[in-house]
Amino acid sequence: MNARAVAVELLKRSFRSSMFADELLEQALTASKLNKVDRALAMELFYGCLRQRLALEFLRGQLMRKPPCAGIAVLIDIGLYQLFFLERIPAHAAVHEMVELAKKRASPARSGASADEAGFVNAVLRRASRERATLLASLRAKRQTEPWIYYSHPRWLWERWTARWGREQTEALCEWNNTPPPVYLRVNSLKIAGRPSDVAAEPTRFHPLAWKIANAAEVFRTKSWANGEFYVQDPSTLLAVDVLDPQPDESVLDACAAPGGKTTYIAQKMQDRGRIVASDSSSFRLKLVAENCKRLGATIVACKRARVDDFLHNAEFDRVLVDAPCSNTGVLRRRADLRWRIEEKEITRLAALQEKLLATAARLTRPGGILVYSTCSLEREENERVVERFSGQHPEFTLETTRSTFPPRDGVDGAFVARFRRR
Repeated sequence: MNARAVAVELLKRSFRSSMFADELLEQALTASKLNKVDRALAMELFYGCLRQRLALEFLRGQLMRKPPCAGIAVLIDIGLYQLFFLERIPAHAAVHEMVELAKKRASPARSGASADEAGFVNAVLRRASRERATLLASLRAKRQTEPWIYYSHPRWLWERWTARWGREQTEALCEWNNTPPPVYLRVNSLKIAGRPSDVAAEPTRFHPLAWKIANAAEVFRTKSWANGEFYVQDPSTLLAVDVLDPQPDESVLDACAAPGGKTTYIAQKMQDRGRIVASDSSSFRLKLVAENCKRLGATIVACKRARVDDFLHNAEFDRVLVDAPCSNTGVLRRRADLRWRIEEKEITRLAALQEKLLATAARLTRPGGILVYSTCSLEREENERVVERFSGQHPEFTLETTRSTFPPRDGVDGAFVARFRRR
């Protein structure tokens, strides 16, 4: 299989799979024999088509009277993505490759149907290439009339965000979500003092330990990765641990700890002295925490498969971090398919779960101790309103600070953090 064939299969699977896009991609690339260049192209086509789904549907609708079958729609969408969003690929090459894939998609018994489908794909994409300027003008006109199509975001999300931030900031956020994200590392000071020597990276203005990686494709093959000299994570995820401010020789509970990025950063800030309990309800995800702790040299972490309320009768901690499950609207740039999976009603359900987790974690925080609540959501229901209700129901806690990041303003993923102290 070449890169385009891999992207076709990935898109078809993504429509009917419960797995997230990054999991599907990892499986496909592991099974494929693509070289480095083709792997990058497959990733670009897959994620790009997911991000630009509404825009591609609009362009496709301008070129045909009725929707084609799902298999043909995927071929056309990948062709359109190359024609309209990847200018470095010549139009004739984009059309030819998708036509060849259309010829191969049917069994020998359907060779006649395969030829018809290939001819249809050829006609649609050649017309798109000829009429590219007109079609682009039609798409750009949607920016004024139906901007969620132009920016390829669900309408409910566009309307929710514009009601809160206004059009200009919402446009900036949607543009942010539609750009491929860079990869960052967090230097592990338990192992080294500066940047890993075998990773090309540049410092960030957001955090002194965060470095932007120049060649993400090679980073997991480096000696410094194997030695645990760094952890790959967006700089915004460091905010919650910095606000928690754990100290050496303290006891800390990291609730909802998987996959362990915040856990290992807590151990790093504690100089690997004291006690950390990393809990998660998923045994599979908890294995990731244990693996990361071992690689990074975080020896003070005990992994426990448990819900937060399992600790109620036998533990109190100096500091508790609740990195709560959320809608993830602050990380849509990294989760290309997530905007099409979430529904507005989920935000209300998640807020109720977050309140319950925070209230339970409060009972595990010793008098004088610190409780930190964090999400990677941009939504008030999951952030400020959870904090407001908790403060009203728990007068024994004082809200000391809240901090948040807004991607276009801060140049990192969206995050929210609140710090309480128990009197």
